[in-house]
Amino acid sequence: MNGLLVVNKKKGYTSRDVVNILEKKFDTPKVGHTGTLDPIATGVLVIAIGNALKIVDLLSSNTKEYIATAKIGLQTDTLDVTGNVIEEKEEKIDKEQLINVLNSFIGKSLQEVPLYSAVKVKGRRLYDYARSGKEVELPKREIEIYDIELIELTEEYFKFRVVVSKGTYIRALIRDIGKKLNINLSMSDLIRTKQGKFTIESSYTIEDIRNDKYELIKTYKVLDDYEIVKVDDFIKNKVLNGRILENRYKSEKIAFIDKDENLLGLYKIYDKDNKRIKPIKIMKI
Repeated sequence: MNGLLVVNKKKGYTSRDVVNILEKKFDTPKVGHTGTLDPIATGVLVIAIGNALKIVDLLSSNTKEYIATAKIGLQTDTLDVTGNVIEEKEEKIDKEQLINVLNSFIGKSLQEVPLYSAVKVKGRRLYDYARSGKEVELPKREIEIYDIELIELTEEYFKFRVVVSKGTYIRALIRDIGKKLNINLSMSDLIRTKQGKFTIESSYTIEDIRNDKYELIKTYKVLDDYEIVKVDDFIKNKVLNGRILENRYKSEKIAFIDKDENLLGLYKIYDKDNKRIKPIKIMKI
């Protein structure tokens, strides 16, 4: 079984929980996700099955869209409402000021990674440092905010939509919005509505999948940057054996599929004269 499945993750489940459920459902250990969602978060979790695991790195780099909700006046150690409360007090936000602050995040910046995260520092996960009470310098990563807009503002919370690059922590973004506003904020809800071309409207719940109400996406159909070439058995064997091939194609990157639309391998230009192509990834059928 090879392909991709778009899951609408429920609140309370870890991304690993979803993988474990699907491993049992499809009776295979070859299941993985393409971008972690915290237990508090819901929405799009793209799952790779079988040889689709070989293109996870291509999918995890996709842009992501979220609908996030921030609790006003609350500060916690985890940067969301599931954590231990550090401070809580009444605070007010001016709508125009909030909109200006949100817009100020558009573009590239360095974001400090949350202490409660799986990022490794000196071989240890940051959450291990947090749980043991040991101090550690939090790393910073370059992120990019492509679009951001306020959806709703009340006395207790505000909701906004944001489109971000790989590696962006929305909890940390909310923390940084609070710093610019000079108030405490914590994430109270998060929905991933889109990852690359995958949308929440085209996703399936775990219940859908358990009841066989889902459609598996063929792996090659997500390779937008590749020229898709269907080949006969002769070329198929060459591809599966990782042979360098004569370049007869229009693009710099080529994805070969067989007559049954199974992805065989990804190729790219091999030499300066564009006369040959070499394999990047070879799939097992």
